[in-house]
Amino acid sequence: MKKKTRATGSRVSKRRKPAQANGKARPGRRAAGAKDDTKAEIQRLRSQLAKALVRVEQLQAAAETDFLLEIPNRRGFERELGRAISYIQRYHASGALIVLDVDRLKPINDNFGHAAGDEVLKAIVAVLSRQIRSSDVIGRLGGDEFALLLWNLSETDARAKAAALEEDIDGLSVAFAGSTVATGVSAGVAILGVHSDAARALAEADRAMYLRKAQRRHEVSDPSFPADRRATP
Repeated sequence: MKKKTRATGSRVSKRRKPAQANGKARPGRRAAGAKDDTKAEIQRLRSQLAKALVRVEQLQAAAETDFLLEIPNRRGFERELGRAISYIQRYHASGALIVLDVDRLKPINDNFGHAAGDEVLKAIVAVLSRQIRSSDVIGRLGGDEFALLLWNLSETDARAKAAALEEDIDGLSVAFAGSTVATGVSAGVAILGVHSDAARALAEADRAMYLRKAQRRHEVSDPSFPADRRATP
């Protein structure tokens, strides 16, 4: 009886060993696998986040860009102006804001069509772009209104720049559908300093622009004003 008992115990012991060998995975392997899965998921999420951030930047740029002229629209320009004023206030730098209103754009659109008006606007932007530095900013505030953000200009220099821009664009002519289309601009200036505010600066330059437009109308009606300088605002 004792021998049978020992033999039986030996067989039971042998049967249990394979069960232990084929049981659950070791804790170390299970933890390593979970860690690898976590790393892969983090990498995937980081990749998705990077793509989302790029897309956000693209959409923001599109929302702040004039699709016709490929320059900042009012939203984009106001953001750049706000940044510039913050820099000026922090580092006691200087700058100038020039607002320009295009003359006779509505009659051009009415007589020649909006395609002609678009060509005039593109020609004006080309003139403005040649007159500013790479650090300056040009933006379209509205249908026929532009703004320039110019760095490190005194009031005298800023007003001289505004007069030069008026003169260059007054002499601009655009060929369209066999006709020559002429235009002009009226410019107003606001000086940017440590006490400037973006909204107030735009309002100041806008008021100066309308005063200049009224002055140019008076010049046109004045017989003593040279005929070759008469561009009807």
